[in-house]
Amino acid sequence: GQSFDFIEVIRFSLSKSSDILFLLLTSILIRFLLDKAGQRWIRTFSQTVTLILLPIITYIITSVISGNIALSLGMVGALSIVRFRNPVRSPFELSIYFASITMGIATATNINWLFFIIFTMIFISVFIKSNSKIYKRIYKTNLFNISFTEGNVLSTLEVVTQNELKILNESRLLKSKSFKNNIYNF
Repeated sequence: GQSFDFIEVIRFSLSKSSDILFLLLTSILIRFLLDKAGQRWIRTFSQTVTLILLPIITYIITSVISGNIALSLGMVGALSIVRFRNPVRSPFELSIYFASITMGIATATNINWLFFIIFTMIFISVFIKSNSKIYKRIYKTNLFNISFTEGNVLSTLEVVTQNELKILNESRLLKSKSFKNNIYNF
């Protein structure tokens, strides 16, 4: 087994942080440029996080497998199995699978990679959440568009209204309806 040395983990993470920061900033720039070019698909949470995570995952994969042909073939095989044998419903879901596989293989070579990828994913989550809140506070709108089908085979739309809607009431697609405190919930 490998021993855990907190100081070594910090030193390791700091040595890689400039690369990750550059990847993060580049991904955000690409997202911004795609949005400005009219590509509305990039405005979903799933697509944005995928665009940010994949370069970092690829960086870690190539860092771990560089110079080790057996490990590189194993990594390609593992990622191919996930991609082609699993019914992936969203790019974000696929990115998380790739990150999980990368965590396992990278940890086998050096446990510092595990802490590094966990720290990076936490940083990205906090970064996206805080920027989303700041964006909403400044622009009074959400940073991300909502997509009903990402990662969900059956899309559901909930309608809450004070008036009963005949078109919804008679729809064959209606799954449930409730009336409580003068509010209809379809």
